[in-house]
Amino acid sequence: MSQDKIIVPLDVPDLQSSIELVKKLPEVTFWKVGLELFVATGADILKFLKDEHKRIFLDLKFHDIPNTVKNATKSALSHDVDLLTLHATAGREALTAAAEVVKNSENQRLKLLAISVLTSINSRQLAFDLKIPLELPEYALNNALMAQECGIDGAVCSPHEVQKIKEVCGKDFLLVCPGVRPAWASVGDQQRIMTPKQALQQGADYLVIGRPITQAENPAQAWHKIIEECQ
Repeated sequence: MSQDKIIVPLDVPDLQSSIELVKKLPEVTFWKVGLELFVATGADILKFLKDEHKRIFLDLKFHDIPNTVKNATKSALSHDVDLLTLHATAGREALTAAAEVVKNSENQRLKLLAISVLTSINSRQLAFDLKIPLELPEYALNNALMAQECGIDGAVCSPHEVQKIKEVCGKDFLLVCPGVRPAWASVGDQQRIMTPKQALQQGADYLVIGRPITQAENPAQAWHKIIEECQ
């Protein structure tokens, strides 16, 4: 297994903490920057990662009116990141607008990912809190398929939805999976999880694994343990 398939989140509050974590894990090539860190540091964290020759998953989950999503995507392109997220529930017009921005840009490396269903949401919450009448796997599949029809490159989904989405959307539709936990790690706030090896066997293209690595007593050791388990 390529080490590039594991994306480690920089779930820390400031730039200095990010730098320290990246230095602790020099072999990690792909890092995720989410809302907390991006709001705290702005583009400074992206510049640092680019200077370190790292790949970047900018996980900002755009969810707004089409024009705002389009312009936010245009701004993200200037940061030369590799993956960018937006919510499928922003709708067809917003998804299509974002896809058109990337298609018409010089940066053809950026891949757009639609959030199908947050992995913190379970079936009961989907039905009773969000009033969605579909079963969770069907809802995730529908959102992924809609995103693909709009020109989006892939989706973020739990490992439990990977196999069916790959069957319907095809092997070239990228699937990035949070909710991945080694058997020896705590579940945390994730609801729909698998081990890294199981998720890869289902067909996941990338795995997002955070706390089992970043909060371990020895992050580098935890990283290598996960790599070995995936072989």
